Amino acid sequence: MRRTNSVDAADPQLPDVHLLRLFDLLYSTHSVTRAAEQLGLSQPTVSIWLGKLRQKLHDPLFVRTPAGMQPTPHADALIVPAREALEALRRLSVKGAVFEPSSSTRRFRICMTDASHITLLPRLLAHMRALAPGVTLEVARIGDDTAHALQAGEADIALGLVPGLEAGFYQQTLYPQDWVCLVNANHARIGKTLTLRHYKAEAHVGIVAGTGAQLLADALERQGVQRRIVLELPGFLGLGAIVSTTDLVATLPRHIGQTLADISAMALHRCPVPVPPFDVKQHWHARYHHEPGNRWLRGVVAALFMRSGSR
Repeated sequence: MRRTNSVDAADPQLPDVHLLRLFDLLYSTHSVTRAAEQLGLSQPTVSIWLGKLRQKLHDPLFVRTPAGMQPTPHADALIVPAREALEALRRLSVKGAVFEPSSSTRRFRICMTDASHITLLPRLLAHMRALAPGVTLEVARIGDDTAHALQAGEADIALGLVPGLEAGFYQQTLYPQDWVCLVNANHARIGKTLTLRHYKAEAHVGIVAGTGAQLLADALERQGVQRRIVLELPGFLGLGAIVSTTDLVATLPRHIGQTLADISAMALHRCPVPVPPFDVKQHWHARYHHEPGNRWLRGVVAALFMRSGSR
């Protein structure tokens, strides 16, 4: 059999690994064109491969729709074992590979909340610059596309509260979070204790974005507590400047609350409304569980933040 650096599309004995790779790409991209681009092949060749896949698996697998090539139920059932097989083959091909942080010029992409920009990112960046000076960090937001980004390799890990991740993802708990209230240290009506009466009477600044915001909103609704919100912010950036110069109350997770209180003239109080705690975790996809660079990055995050809370 002739060996080349590329696959001969006319070869009747096309290796199954290339069909699996095509199956994975079609499932991820919903596009024959994009799959062909990533494989470095022509669209007619990819169409031939897809025909072989359909013949081998006795199913159309993908149906053309206005939204692209959508998988059939049979394709949905096959995608997890197909990706597990690809990962096993990838591990065999990179056996013995190592990641050398001191000489690497890799770009790592991390999904995190804007709160983590304040609480986690400074320590992580300082550590990276000391141990891996050639590495670049790129930060992306946590959103509806986070799961896809992790699965497709467009992001390496996600840090924070990321509900809704399905099969194929790993997670590691870093530290627990409860809820606190942040107020001006010289607030005229609040002394050493923030009572429920104070909480209901005072004006509030609300953080309306982020996965934790829904936990807080649900808890307040269950207990019939309505806040008088006079300012809504899309995130935590700028919150310290607002609270430290007004009489507004902010309800937020302890880690970001403690960090902001340490920076500015603000006082931290226990939240008088019971709000369910949650765990801050790092998340990654099974496809990259054994990839050396991803493993190194996860180890750094665990060493820096596991069980450390606000410190």
